[in-house]
Amino acid sequence: MNRILHLSSRVTLSILVLGLMFARAQVLKPVQLPTPQMDGGRPLMQVLKDRKTTREFSAEKLPLQTLSNLLWATFGINRPNGERTAPSAMNWQEIDIYVALADGLYLYDAKANALQPVLAQDIRAATGQQAYPKDAPVNLVYVADLGKNSRVPETEKDFWSAADVGFIAQNGYLFAASEGLVAGVRAMIDRPALAKAMKLRPQQKILLAQSFGYPKK
Repeated sequence: MNRILHLSSRVTLSILVLGLMFARAQVLKPVQLPTPQMDGGRPLMQVLKDRKTTREFSAEKLPLQTLSNLLWATFGINRPNGERTAPSAMNWQEIDIYVALADGLYLYDAKANALQPVLAQDIRAATGQQAYPKDAPVNLVYVADLGKNSRVPETEKDFWSAADVGFIAQNGYLFAASEGLVAGVRAMIDRPALAKAMKLRPQQKILLAQSFGYPKK
């Protein structure tokens, strides 16, 4: 009898945990980012001098304003015609930026200057095969939507997208150096596993990931 009661308690607890997980998935909502600040920063030559890759991060969260500035710097809209802070071949703008935070995964919506919810789960550790991504407060995953450059032969799509994501990642590095943040880009990713976790479509291809945060003390 006691065994049955114990089993029943475990089942009830499991249902409760699942219910809480489901409830958490329901509360992940769009995040309206503050208007990017474009009047700060350090002189370019000093920023280039300090640009580097770091693999140690403080767990301290980035303020929402800083996150907004970061995303705008990487691939935000900087002209009335919708063109961006980083170039893309024929203005395809085929690179999507997914933002992995402690509370979940979002898609950066540059036009709305917002984070659109994708997954209410902390997948930071899955954004790289090294140990450090799980400690970084922000991990950006750069995904190419190859369906947007349909006029390019299949054999050339990877080349164009690789060039485009390089510009974006460098913008991220320069912003980090200007703002006293640290950053690290990587290609060592279990792409099939991460794509499955992110619920990507077949034409979406993970290219790189990049971590951002404050220096570890």
